[in-house]
Amino acid sequence: MFKEIYLDNSATTVVCIEAAKKVVEIMTEKYGNPSSLHLKGLEAEHELEAARREAAKLLAADSGEIYFTSGGTESNNTAIFGAVRALKRKGNRIVTTAIEHSSVMETMAQLEKNGFEVIYLKPDSSGRVGIDSLKEAVNESTILVSIMAVNNETGAIQPIESVRKIIDKASSPALFHVDAVQGFGKMLIKPGKLGIDLLSASSHKIHGPKGAGILYIRRGARIIPLHYGGEQEKKIRPGTEALPAICGMGEAIKALPDIKAEECFVRELNEYLRSRLKELDNVQINSDDKCCPYIINFSVVGIRSETMLHYLEERGIYLSSGSACAKGKKSYVLSSMGLSSERADSALRVSFSRYNSRDEIDILVKELTNANNTLARIK
Repeated sequence: MFKEIYLDNSATTVVCIEAAKKVVEIMTEKYGNPSSLHLKGLEAEHELEAARREAAKLLAADSGEIYFTSGGTESNNTAIFGAVRALKRKGNRIVTTAIEHSSVMETMAQLEKNGFEVIYLKPDSSGRVGIDSLKEAVNESTILVSIMAVNNETGAIQPIESVRKIIDKASSPALFHVDAVQGFGKMLIKPGKLGIDLLSASSHKIHGPKGAGILYIRRGARIIPLHYGGEQEKKIRPGTEALPAICGMGEAIKALPDIKAEECFVRELNEYLRSRLKELDNVQINSDDKCCPYIINFSVVGIRSETMLHYLEERGIYLSSGSACAKGKKSYVLSSMGLSSERADSALRVSFSRYNSRDEIDILVKELTNANNTLARIK
């Protein structure tokens, strides 16, 4: 029997014990509706606002700028559609990248069908979008710039710190949206300091429960809601809040280690894996050393990703071939970076959490070596 080794934390994470306990507490003790005016409702509202304060604290934001959603996909959709609908009379251009998460890419495709001009900035071979291409794309008719903080397949960190200056210099009315799902809780992101108007984050990437997410909306920024109903979340996301998941997320945020110290720990794991991978034949690393250390993408060239994943799974090792939302489809992210189809077809993604160790990396490399020597290669 193999010991389970979980290295797919960019897809989802194990719920930490603190969050799990809070979820049970809310479901069994503090189960009132936060909108109810009686004692149980007020008790639930207190828990809701405590979670909101935790999220605001992590982002160095005001709690009034935090809105709860069902996760990153809903936050991205609400931010993008909401911003475009609010500003459509001021312009027709949207600037994004060719490597965004599918919840952004599909939203952009729908906006194109509705007549908006969408500019998709291509990354360089490192997976990063260039500042010059951003400057060329943003103009006076741009109403939204949407760029992720960390790419979910390669870990490439995008230049979000430069975007606000570019928007302002172009005299653009654009709102600036950041999909921070892979960066939230792993790197310091202060939207107020960076000039970010809208930011998306998700609970289940930081050891919180699935079904909860955050949309930061800068005070003064206006978006049109996608849904209509009650007064919850100041009408941005009406409907009874998923209190157990939201409060679990609040506890997961509270339980996060010091971000800088944790980054150092994970970077050591990343560098160790890189050094071990370089010992193997037919392995090429697709994430450079400037990427977020929580993610490393590499190819065992000649062995299809799916074949390798099943081989490792049989030995209790879990990783992925890219975005979980893609469900095995060919990676448009790696293709846009200029990787050959052979290299893209054999790509694997390891994504770390605070629960991983060097011993697990040694076992992974041992099994990769065995697979390299025994599995049939693509002809």
